Amino acid sequence: MANHLHHGDLPDGLALGPVVAIDTETMGLDPRRDRLCLVQLSAGDGECHLVQIAQGQKTAPNLTRMLADPAVLKLFHFARFDIAALYNAFGVLTRPVYCTKVASKLVRTYTDRHGLKDLARDLAGVDLSKQQQLSDWGAAVLTQAQLDYAASDVLYLHRIKAVLDELLAREGRAELAAACHAFLPTRARLDLLGWGGDEGDILSH
Repeated sequence: MANHLHHGDLPDGLALGPVVAIDTETMGLDPRRDRLCLVQLSAGDGECHLVQIAQGQKTAPNLTRMLADPAVLKLFHFARFDIAALYNAFGVLTRPVYCTKVASKLVRTYTDRHGLKDLARDLAGVDLSKQQQLSDWGAAVLTQAQLDYAASDVLYLHRIKAVLDELLAREGRAELAAACHAFLPTRARLDLLGWGGDEGDILSH
């Protein structure tokens, strides 16, 4: 595993292939309030590119070009949050997307455990550490432990997706999953506009 830390944007000319695993680290769990601090990306090759986002930064041309590229599938776990965080930071709506959490909920109905740690263990045979999950991602200098933790959140998503795709096909729910994934960018925009909570969710009763 190799981690590559970049400041402000992805380097020019970097190609991560047709399916890119992405995760974000923020100052909290409200994308309207809590700023984006780090974006992690992997091509599924065991390497991770981490982009540290400065406070007040509004542009990242290479990163946002890839986020909006219709030829690149962006692979997330809990895409709803990450799409909102990226949109709030840069004004670019990420699409097309695939969410391992949504796919898991659609097809692994025999369990209520759909967290990344659960999927990594059950579908990829990897035990992820969550020790750094609540650390300060807004620090000017991130520790090696933080970078390793952040990288682990994307390094196994391709393997997890492959298993989930097999299960979705087996259970006849691949088309339903695709429809859910297509809606996620809109769901993220609704969250940012205040229609995300149980009380204000226009999809609730």
